[in-house]
Amino acid sequence: MAIVETVVCSAREGSDARLRRMLLARQEFKRRQEGCLGAWLGRGADNKDMLLVQSLFVDMVAWKAAGDAVKQHIDPADGGVEGLLLGPPLIGLFDVDASMLPHSISDEIN
Repeated sequence: MAIVETVVCSAREGSDARLRRMLLARQEFKRRQEGCLGAWLGRGADNKDMLLVQSLFVDMVAWKAAGDAVKQHIDPADGGVEGLLLGPPLIGLFDVDASMLPHSISDEIN
């Protein structure tokens, strides 16, 4: 099983560009972590203030290691994203059967 981390959030007024830059930096950092199969950021189709942040990992161990690395290396440098959020983000972790993923990705999991 692969793990998909999904975060839906919005920036408080006046901090959209900074929040987006910080989230993009975190996604780029996660992509370089062992066990991360992909990480991306999207804007709401009908609400540009809403952001979707998703990452795909080979397992929970890789997900936790990437999150710990962000907390250790990036958050101290820029202060973290919490102060830029409009409210609490919606966060979910999902198991995805490797057979549902493209073959190039599922081969890395198996």
